[in-house]
This record gives sequence, structure tokens and C-alpha cells, in this order.
Amino acid sequence: MQRGAKTKNKGLIQIYTGPGKGKTTAAIGQAVRAAGHGFKVGLVSFFKDPEAFGYGEYKSLEKLGIKTFLFSKKHPHFYKELNPDDICQECSSGLEFIKGLLLDPSWDMLVLDEINIAVRDGFLKEEEVLSLLETKPEKLELVLTGRSITDKIMERADLVSEVKAVKHPYNHGIKSREGIEY
Repeated sequence: MQRGAKTKNKGLIQIYTGPGKGKTTAAIGQAVRAAGHGFKVGLVSFFKDPEAFGYGEYKSLEKLGIKTFLFSKKHPHFYKELNPDDICQECSSGLEFIKGLLLDPSWDMLVLDEINIAVRDGFLKEEEVLSLLETKPEKLELVLTGRSITDKIMERADLVSEVKAVKHPYNHGIKSREGIEY
């Protein structure tokens, strides 16, 4: 099946943002759907450490042929001993890696998980991400996640979904559950 026959060769920019749980889950759902249609999909994550937390989705994505790439696995909010300059360098390396992926026309979808956090916390500049969006190949579907999207990045997107917490089990003492939250 040719991708262009179904999508008319136009890839969009999607953003999942907001204070609620489910942004990464929604983006991964998009990735799984695309892979199911034979698309070549990649997930580039910032501030996720599957080796430490055992995120099950990474195992599933790899089984589906979705390539995963990890940058700046730890965030200084949770790891106070981290040097913010090192985090900036790791995020910049991630951004350069993404630019390289954009040069490969075989990708149909890329998910940039928690890239909004990297911008919010000053590890990447808004202008860098906007520039990245401008170089997106026309056929590539690009999905960004993370809280606190900037107005300019939001304006550039084709779809923005805000995930809002209405009720959360954490507020009632229920801790993260393996296979559900991670």
C-alpha cells in the first residue's frame, strides 16, 4: 500500500499538550496506528528512561518495528545532581539527531515525545523547534508532546489537543501502576 494514496501526500503537525495524563499515550496510539498501515515510524523521547522505569511501551513499539531513540533521559527536576548545561547539550544532540531524521525521506511519522518540556525548561529554544518545523518534509507526519506548548509553536501546528486532568488517582493515594501508567 502506498502511503500517498491514503493521505494525499500531506503530513501534518500534531501537538498533544496540557497538564493531564495521556499526551504520550495519545502520540503512541498515533504511532501504532500508522505502523499498522505500513508506515515507517520513529519515536524520539526526551526525559524518559526505560532502563530505570521499565516503560512497557518501548518494548511494544520495537516489536511493531517502530524505532525509538532516547535523549536526555533524566530531568533536573527529579535528579537535582544533574548539571543543566549537560542537559542542554543532550537536548541539542537530540535536536541535531532529529534534523538528520528529517533528511531521510523514508520516514512517514516521527513522534517527538516531551520536546515541549525541553523548550519550556530552557534546554531547547523555541526558535530551534520552530526552525525544525519549517524544515519538516511535506509528507512527514510530525507529533509533538509535552506540557506548556508555546504560542508560536501552537500556531504552526495543524492539530493541537490539550489534555486536562479532571480527576486523577494520584490525588487519592494510588501510585503509578506497572502496565497502566508505565
